[in-house]
Amino acid sequence: MARSLVWISGASGGIGGALAKTVPWDNARVIGINRERPAAAIEHLRADLADPSTWPTVGASFRREVEGFHGEHVAFIHAAAPTDPIGFAGDVESEAYLRNVLLNSAAPQVLGQLFLAAVRSLAACCHLIMLTSGAAQSVYPGWSSYGAGKAAIDHWVRNVGAEQDQRGSVQVLSVAPGTVDTAFQQRLRDTPEADFPRRQKFLDLYDQGNLSDPQDVAAQIWALTSLDLENGSVIDLRKLDLPQSEKPV
Repeated sequence: MARSLVWISGASGGIGGALAKTVPWDNARVIGINRERPAAAIEHLRADLADPSTWPTVGASFRREVEGFHGEHVAFIHAAAPTDPIGFAGDVESEAYLRNVLLNSAAPQVLGQLFLAAVRSLAACCHLIMLTSGAAQSVYPGWSSYGAGKAAIDHWVRNVGAEQDQRGSVQVLSVAPGTVDTAFQQRLRDTPEADFPRRQKFLDLYDQGNLSDPQDVAAQIWALTSLDLENGSVIDLRKLDLPQSEKPV
């Protein structure tokens, strides 16, 4: 039997894919939550998280897999991030905007709640990690639903972390990975400036070699699970001084 049980949404590539490849726990069973099968050699739970009708499927997986689980670690990391639509709210296609709001804001809260409910009686170390963004704090015209969704996730994590301190044992974190060399960044660079006026910032980051490697970022995120952090913390990896013993090799 697996000693660790991990779900990762958005495991088909980018940071989610890197997280799936770098789980630090021995004998880990990793389940990728995606519309399409992840490239990594992990299990696949098919779900379109922009479609609320698929959310109960994920909740059922949480409940089913933790039943009778006696391993050491259980984790859910929500790394799925919508790239579209990028553009001014009044200009973009309304159905695409709705999908972005559902995937970026509603889905993580609902899935997070389902995970907490599923693991509340487990003796294992349990971790719930949401990937956020600096866009939760800064204004980026053309990125309204993305930034608003990340801000919602951050506040949800603060509240739920405080709840777990009072009644629960799950480590709940929101982590901003910074600018990482993924297809997401490529999409920003390819967007016309009329739709994303701060495009040049991301072109400069790329041209100057200031994008982080997904594998390095994944290792830093996993390192957080071994630290004694305040529950409900919203963490910017670029500002976190990891102890030397916790830094990835």
